[in-house]
Amino acid sequence: MDGRLPFDESRPDPTPIPSSAPYTVSALTARLKALIEVQIGSVAVEGEISNFRPASSGHLYFTLKDDVAQLRAVMFRTTARLLKFTPEDGQHVVARGRISVYSAKGEYQIVCDALEPHGLGALQFAFEQLKRRLEAEGLFDARRKRPLPVLPRRIGVVTSLDGAAVRDILRVLTTRHPTARVVIRPARVQGDEAPADLVRALSAIARVPEIDVVIIGRGGGSAEDLWAFNDERLARAIAACPVPVISAVGHEVDFTIADFVADIRAATPSNAAELVVDRADHFRTRIDRALDRLRLTARAAIERQRQRAGRCAIGLRHFPTAIVLRDRDCDEWQLRLGHAMADRLARARERTAAADRRLARRDVRRVAAEWRARLVGAESRLRHRVTTVRAAALARVREAAARLDALSPLAVLARGYAVCWNEPRTSIIRSAHAVAPGDRVRVTLADGELSCRVEPADPN
Repeated sequence: MDGRLPFDESRPDPTPIPSSAPYTVSALTARLKALIEVQIGSVAVEGEISNFRPASSGHLYFTLKDDVAQLRAVMFRTTARLLKFTPEDGQHVVARGRISVYSAKGEYQIVCDALEPHGLGALQFAFEQLKRRLEAEGLFDARRKRPLPVLPRRIGVVTSLDGAAVRDILRVLTTRHPTARVVIRPARVQGDEAPADLVRALSAIARVPEIDVVIIGRGGGSAEDLWAFNDERLARAIAACPVPVISAVGHEVDFTIADFVADIRAATPSNAAELVVDRADHFRTRIDRALDRLRLTARAAIERQRQRAGRCAIGLRHFPTAIVLRDRDCDEWQLRLGHAMADRLARARERTAAADRRLARRDVRRVAAEWRARLVGAESRLRHRVTTVRAAALARVREAAARLDALSPLAVLARGYAVCWNEPRTSIIRSAHAVAPGDRVRVTLADGELSCRVEPADPN
């Protein structure tokens, strides 16, 4: 190697293209593809993502650009599924791969084998990206966090059976809350398969009857070791859990997505167990304090009753005299009560007699007889009035009928008169000049109608 960069103009083409023999487009493209892939090979390219387009097949297509140029890029499905973050337009990244030529369009592109954010590790970038998205959805909202139960009867634990976390949790629980039952659902806490295993374990333990709280976590480790607890599927499973969840991942300085979503975040697994029994300890302390107050109250009540008994014993010495005085008072009150009852009975009798007198004046039978007589008189007057009005109305009707009959045209016709009409009966003929010889006319008589033809009048 002479130290020159690929495609240096001073470096001669080892296999120049002869100018005398024309190439087909596909042949030339294939030749350029071979030259580029052989001479450039694997490269690392820094740029900004634009036109990002994930395909349904799982392949990722995008463009890397800077201020003056752009480069098409593709990442195939087998490589894309290993990404720890989601590429987006505007991200500044470093793509590692090989330069190739897409023959169908004659475009050169980089086939990415790795993609990571520029200036920030892929894991940390993916963590911040997922954290922002879940926070925007409200999964970190303090209002959806649930308080821990006061006296949990059954405690669920999701962790690995091989780690120190499960031993620390059991040690604290058996020491400080021995009556609680612990249900352990083993799960992998590290590796690519750990997130799915943790989701299955959390779902399974949530279905156990009478589970009051769930602890999920593991001991300390590197960011890669704890990465299973930054998985989006696990975060949503924790948010959907029907009972409170305590996240106990790593040490106090370690933070994961599970810590933000869980109802309570514990610094360590043993601290998670302490948080579970801490409410029980407070409850027992409250019971002890209440018991102490109850004892003090009972003692004070007994002492007050003892003092009252002493005072009663002193009063019993004068009890016979008090009884005689009470007996005299009772006789006096009995006499007063007799007088008062007699007075009230006398007043009640007077009110009853007055009510009887008022009721006699308002006897129902007498009142009904008066109304019956009034109704009979009213009925008689009404019948007389109806007869009088009817007779007057009939007289008026007969008089009007006579006048109407006198004015009727039929009566005139009955005396021998006739009415002459034109043929269509639209007008009465009142003058001989209104018709001409030969016209047809109609003559209405008292009984029937004639159809006539006009003849010339005799001049004599």
